[in-house]
Amino acid sequence: MVMTEVFEKLKSLQEILAEKYSLEVKIEESPKKLVAQEELLARLKKEYIEKNTVYEDVRSKVEHLKAELAEAEASRESGEKGMDNITTHREYEALDKQISEATERENAVRKDLQKEEKTLAELTEGLKADEMMITSQEQEVNSGKASLEVEIDGYKAQLASLENQESAIVPGIDQEIVYKFQRIIKRNSEGIVAVKNGVCMGCHMILPAQFANEVRDGDKILFCPYCSRILYYQKAEEGEEESYFTADDTGSLSDFDDDFSDEFIDEDDENVDGIDGESDSEEKSVDFED
Repeated sequence: MVMTEVFEKLKSLQEILAEKYSLEVKIEESPKKLVAQEELLARLKKEYIEKNTVYEDVRSKVEHLKAELAEAEASRESGEKGMDNITTHREYEALDKQISEATERENAVRKDLQKEEKTLAELTEGLKADEMMITSQEQEVNSGKASLEVEIDGYKAQLASLENQESAIVPGIDQEIVYKFQRIIKRNSEGIVAVKNGVCMGCHMILPAQFANEVRDGDKILFCPYCSRILYYQKAEEGEEESYFTADDTGSLSDFDDDFSDEFIDEDDENVDGIDGESDSEEKSVDFED
């Protein structure tokens, strides 16, 4: 396979891989869209349980106060009925004291009961509102999950199509090149770039003249010594000045910053240049037979 065909295959593969990896990220990130809604639902349920606990305590107090009020009323009524049958002053004083104490207790209990009943009514309304909100939020979460499943299924269908396209393109390209190419695109979304006027259009670094000439010859696959992308020659457009990039806009081997290359290194790659362990100063290439 001639190199021009390899470069064209890599350009097509680049588009497929970039979209493929973008879809994979979407599939991974999509469930996070429901996190906020699920957290809200969990918070609403927790608050409902807490309010319901308070409601049960107040309801218990109301029941107790009602019983206490009924007891006070019965004691007062008993004393009032006994007044009709008293025969001595001592009996009168005893019944009068009973009626007075029962009336006082009745008034105090009734006041507390009214307060607790008001609180209970407010809690009841609040719990009803919370139940409606929880139901609504559950429906929203369930709807979101259903929509998410449809969305992810769509992503997976697109992903399967892209993988089929990828499988159709990679035959004829060295598998090691494909592997490195995939890793570069995962990091940068761009794995093959042009060299124009001796400058890598991926990192905008000025390439050594001899190395740039080898890229121009197009006899083998070469990797940028700075950003590790695959390079191909692109002739400057008509009317375009040779000094398209100024010294201030671009770098060179002499002022190359090692930190720039660190973004291309991960656990499996300790050398940035060709991702295959070669040093910055060495030329990285893969020869292809015609």
